[in-house]
Amino acid sequence: MSLLDRLGLNRPELRAWAMYDWANSAFQSTVITAVFPPFFSSFAAAGLPPAIATARFAWATTIAVTITAVLGPILGAIADYRAIKKPMLALFVGIGVITTMMMGTIGRGEWSYAALLFMVSNIAIASSFVFYDSLLPHIAAPEEMDRVSTAGYAIGYLGGGILLVINLLWILMPATFGIPDTVTGIKLSFVSVGVWWLVFSVPLFRRVSEPPRILEADETANENAIRAAFVRVWETFHELRGYRQAFLMLVAFLLYNDGIQTIIRMAGIYGAEIGIEQNAQIEAFVVVQFVGIPFSFLFGALAGRIGAKTAIFLALAVYTAISILAYFMTVAWQFFALAFLVGCVQGGSQALSRSLFARMIPKHKSSEYFGFFSVFEKFAGIAGPALFAVSVSAFGSSRAAVVSVILFFIAGGAVLTRVDIAEGEARAREASVADGRRGSGCRRQPRRRAARRRPMDGGAKGVDPRQPCPRDRGGRQGNVDGDTTAEGLSECIRNRRLWGPGRWRRGRRLTSWI
Repeated sequence: MSLLDRLGLNRPELRAWAMYDWANSAFQSTVITAVFPPFFSSFAAAGLPPAIATARFAWATTIAVTITAVLGPILGAIADYRAIKKPMLALFVGIGVITTMMMGTIGRGEWSYAALLFMVSNIAIASSFVFYDSLLPHIAAPEEMDRVSTAGYAIGYLGGGILLVINLLWILMPATFGIPDTVTGIKLSFVSVGVWWLVFSVPLFRRVSEPPRILEADETANENAIRAAFVRVWETFHELRGYRQAFLMLVAFLLYNDGIQTIIRMAGIYGAEIGIEQNAQIEAFVVVQFVGIPFSFLFGALAGRIGAKTAIFLALAVYTAISILAYFMTVAWQFFALAFLVGCVQGGSQALSRSLFARMIPKHKSSEYFGFFSVFEKFAGIAGPALFAVSVSAFGSSRAAVVSVILFFIAGGAVLTRVDIAEGEARAREASVADGRRGSGCRRQPRRRAARRRPMDGGAKGVDPRQPCPRDRGGRQGNVDGDTTAEGLSECIRNRRLWGPGRWRRGRRLTSWI
């Protein structure tokens, strides 16, 4: 087995797909984490009280997360129905690149303009993940997904880390590079992130093919895409019960990822509280970036030996140890040690969560399901910080709050034990086989699901409930079996109430659960 085989990058389309992680991670590391937040508070919101500036930045983040969570499933359904995953990805890459580069035009005190650009760019990059992640089950076999997904995270850490180091050098030593001042260095960093994101997205569009269009049994090829998307979202929401293992994986991910996101978001504030300088915190973040490269690859190989679920359990055990050790942390070197441990498991745990979910969903609706995955991902980190705040208020210190995060790892791990991967993969294969027979060139049947509905009128099939109860030659109404007695007519009327035209029009498959 070659090195590329071991890393999960043995085919051109796999390498091209992983390069998008390299492309977008620059935005994650430079804009979201390291540079834009202090730039917003000290420059864009200059003249505002620090607390007000922080609150407005927090609101901008909250609004962006909420909009993304609402749009994710709908955009995913449109992409699946029209078979436009790549065009939708290109659209949001374009929006994100433009708004990121426009951050270089932010003036002093222009906090509203800065917040708007930050919100739109965040919505763009988060929405792009729906289409990017949904391509994974189409380019990788189930046994490859773990390694391919972890390879993407590893390459992302490398790409984001390289540009972050360059950007920090521009900001901290501007004169060395002929840059007039620090603010100019920051603005050039934003422009460089946009260029980086655009250029390194190109391989995906050149090498990865658009998955074929697969319509549902009750769809036609020329429907209104938005209407079809809303119907699909509703259907997929109810179908999640049929994919029980995938749904359990989502719940487990929501819980333990809440703990992970709490550690990521509160690490800086906690470090500052115990006296860790800001420069040391930035250096620790760079440590996380570069440590994450080999360990993401390692988790991909580890999943091949012990299984993805077991590897995630290992990551959760390390996160639990991190929370305990953080309680006793007092000096900077301990902060760096914890950063090293976070780098060991952060990429691997998230990458394996992505690939594990991808293995248990129907391929032809991957964008829709990853739209829901994005909802769970975005809302992870709400309960954790809330519990953190409650613990600080109750105990008067962040140390107890750090330990409280362990509850999320325990709860998430408990749900994860209920996930049967083999059953989930079998259910996804059944759906793929059933729906794989239909292509975009086939004309669909009208929206009649009699074969999948409960039998009507004594077991008769294929009866259109929009039609009135049949009559005999004497004009008397009854059921489809010709029973014109009071019982037969009552049976027909009862079934028409269950499957009548009102429900038929309002939701093609809304009654399939009965």
